[in-house]
Amino acid sequence: MMLAITSCKTPALVGRIENRNVPARYNTGDDTLNTGKAGWREFFTDPHLTALIDTALGNNQELNITLQEIQVAQNEIRARTGEYLPFVGLQAGAGVDKVGRYTRPGAIEESTEIRPGHNFPNPLPDFLLSANASWQVDIWNKLHNAKRAAALRYLSSIEGKNFTVTNLVAEIANSYYELQGLDTQLDIVKRNIDIQTNALSIVRIEKESAKVTELAVRRFEAQVLRTQSLQFDIQQRITETENHINFLVGRFPQPVSRTAQDVNTIVPEIMHAGIPSQLLQNRPDIRRAERELEAAKLDVQVARANFLPSLDLSAAVGFNSYKPTLLLSPESFLYSLVGGFVRPLVNRNSIKAIYYSANARQIQAVYNYERTILNAYVEVANQVANINNLQKSYDLKARQVEALIQSTNISNTLFKSARADYMEVLLTQRDALESRFDLVETKVQQLNAMVNTYRALGGGWK
Repeated sequence: MMLAITSCKTPALVGRIENRNVPARYNTGDDTLNTGKAGWREFFTDPHLTALIDTALGNNQELNITLQEIQVAQNEIRARTGEYLPFVGLQAGAGVDKVGRYTRPGAIEESTEIRPGHNFPNPLPDFLLSANASWQVDIWNKLHNAKRAAALRYLSSIEGKNFTVTNLVAEIANSYYELQGLDTQLDIVKRNIDIQTNALSIVRIEKESAKVTELAVRRFEAQVLRTQSLQFDIQQRITETENHINFLVGRFPQPVSRTAQDVNTIVPEIMHAGIPSQLLQNRPDIRRAERELEAAKLDVQVARANFLPSLDLSAAVGFNSYKPTLLLSPESFLYSLVGGFVRPLVNRNSIKAIYYSANARQIQAVYNYERTILNAYVEVANQVANINNLQKSYDLKARQVEALIQSTNISNTLFKSARADYMEVLLTQRDALESRFDLVETKVQQLNAMVNTYRALGGGWK
């Protein structure tokens, strides 16, 4: 299946249409099974990990901030909706007006009766009670398009929240597997300390029988101290990783519950990348970029409508009188209705600037959409290749560990029979320890690649 990435044609400023086909190597598979469609509760089976994710989805501060951004976007829709509906208000007021006797208004009031036998009072009180309405008729769909753009940005904010959830789930899972790897390394170190301490005791006995010198004793003792120091380095990393998980979960530092097992026994899930077009459905960041592109297109239409005439209507109905007792009388009743077209003719620089900016933002949205899709394919391709290469690397390192473990046993046997130098024993032990550490780190990288592939396929937010 071919997936075309096509940029939208922006009015006036941009007149291009690009067609960039996905490389053929992305389309060689016909397997529509996509791991990204699985919910995180289905993908992660460790109960401690799922409990951490579940807690984080309720407590994580960054996620809660994103939820408030959704609320802001929802309120923006409400505000845009109110703009194309009539505005109605009630008005009540009172005032007094004193005009000069030797002015035209004063002379008119002096010679005019407000009622038969009653001249205008001077000063003249004024009491008003009315209802006023104003309405901008949306004849060019300017206000409706602005509301639709706000609705699309609301949907974009939801996709942004989903993308945050995806990254949060992946980060917690990666940290969790890293924590299990550190536990395994700590267990390896403790067992090596026991082995090296036992070897040190043997060397001391050998020294008493003059089979080795004090130099051998000191070298073995230094090896034990080095391994003991490594133990505290790992414990510090465990503490930092636990606290990072606690931060993601939204709680203060505390021990993190986890399954006690050798990380090398964990078998990564088999990942299915599916077909390229499924990324458009699964990845929240792609859908967010698509919503932003649609909203930017509507912004251009709104900006263009500013050049067209607008129809404004205003009306009022109520009572107006100079005396409170006469305010509600039929003679005090008033009403008005005014309508008119307004179109800017001179000094339209502000409107042009808004229009040009809207076009520029639309072009930005096109490039952002293309970049988001390209980044998604690159991430999937990288992680799929990473899984394959790490599996081959892990198999070779497992064979290396097995060979070094056998070398350690052989070197100890040869050393006891004085057929090997103590340096050979020390170097073999050190190589064996480092190789086992490398094996654990490779296994953690495998698990992280599994998690990152799941995230790259758009999994984790459902």
